[in-house]
Order: sequence, then C-alpha cells, then structure tokens
Amino acid sequence: MLEWLANPEIWISFLSIAILEIVLGIDNLIFLSIVTERLPAEQQPRARKIGLILALVGRIGLLFAITWVIGLTRPIFEVMDLAISWRDILLLAGGLFLIAKATTEIHAEVEGQAHAAKSGDNGGAAVRAGTAAFAGVMLQVIALDIVFSLDSVLTAVGMTREIPVMVAAIVVAILVMIFAAEPVANFVQRHPTMKMLALSFLLLIGTTLVADGLHFEIPKGYVYFAVLYAVLVEALNWLRGRRRRKERAA
Repeated sequence: MLEWLANPEIWISFLSIAILEIVLGIDNLIFLSIVTERLPAEQQPRARKIGLILALVGRIGLLFAITWVIGLTRPIFEVMDLAISWRDILLLAGGLFLIAKATTEIHAEVEGQAHAAKSGDNGGAAVRAGTAAFAGVMLQVIALDIVFSLDSVLTAVGMTREIPVMVAAIVVAILVMIFAAEPVANFVQRHPTMKMLALSFLLLIGTTLVADGLHFEIPKGYVYFAVLYAVLVEALNWLRGRRRRKERAA
C-alpha cells in the first residue's frame, strides 16, 4: 500500500484526472445553475447538492461497472457506413436535449418571459405544483448527469486503469464542484449577460456532444478556450461598467 502511494505515476494520474474532471464539470455546474433557477429560492441549493451527489454516485457506479461501460462503445448497428453504439446514442440524446434546453432559455431571456418560480402557501395545489417542479428539474439533472458521467468516466479510463485513483480523483472533483456550486449559481443569476453567455456555452457543449455522437470529434481544448476568451471579454466589460458607475456616483 505504501509503495503504491509512493509511486509518482499514481499521483500524476490522480492530479491529472482530478483537474480534468473539474474542468469537464464546468458545464455540469452551469447547467445546474440554469435549470435550478426555476425553483423557489429555498429549494435551489438543495437541488444543486442533490444533483452533484447523484453525479458522484453515478460516476463511481460506472467506474465499478467499467466492463459494461466499455461495452457501450461497441457498434450495435450502422447508418450509411456510420457505426452507432449505445454511447453515441446517449451523446446524441444528451446533446440534442442541451441544445433544445439552451435555445428555449435563450428565447425566454430575449423575449423577457419570467422564469422565477413563485413561492407561497396556496394550499394542496401549490404544494403539488412545487413538488412537480422539483421532480421535473431533478429528472433533467439526472438525464444530463448520465451523459456527463459517461463522458467523464471514459475520459478517466483513458488516463489510468487504477480504479482507486479514478474514484479518489472524481470524489475530489465533485467536492470542489459542490463547494463552487453556490457562488457560480449566484454569480450567473445576478448578471444577466453572464447568464446569456452560460446559455451559449451550454448550446456549444450540446453541439459538441452531437458531433461526438456522429463521430466528428471537436477537441475540447478549442471549446473551453473559446468559452474562456468570451468570459474574459465579458469580465472586462463588467469591470469597465463598474468603474463608470463609480465615477458617475462620485
């Protein structure tokens, strides 16, 4: 055991997977912050924590079923010389769902439709409506967790075959995401332009998932660089606007 822990290759694999899982988890955090915004304010933190805990359980479960996961990459039928596997079907379904969800939310933001869920005690009907809304949000979170978890596990397996290393790295990554979930959600909700940028990011991720499902690989480095560049530009605009407001107030 001590020799295993003293092996530098083990620690390099652990750090590499943990960092990569955190980076790949950004889209998961953004989706959680967007989709849980429809819930009453008091339910939103609980929904985000449950979503991330389910993501952790799902990823660890997939790691211990690694033979089955790898089997999902085997072709099950062909369409116009394109071999389709269960992984491709899941990526296509998840990508199309993300595109539809992001497009709907962008349309609602542009049209100015209200999304905030109204709280208040209106009797049994209101309780049932609140429960249905929470259940609907969690179903969306679970559906995307399956897609993100599959992609995450396949990425981890490509870097090491040591199950304990992968489990430890994924646990650390999810703990970081749980810690960052509330600040990210609050920041996105407080700044409408950042929310629009986040929705555009989800649209881009959905497109890459569909492309991956059709065997057109788009390097994730390009995608995240484009998003990072857009975020930096928006941050500069935000700082510029803040400085101008201070000057006017003075």
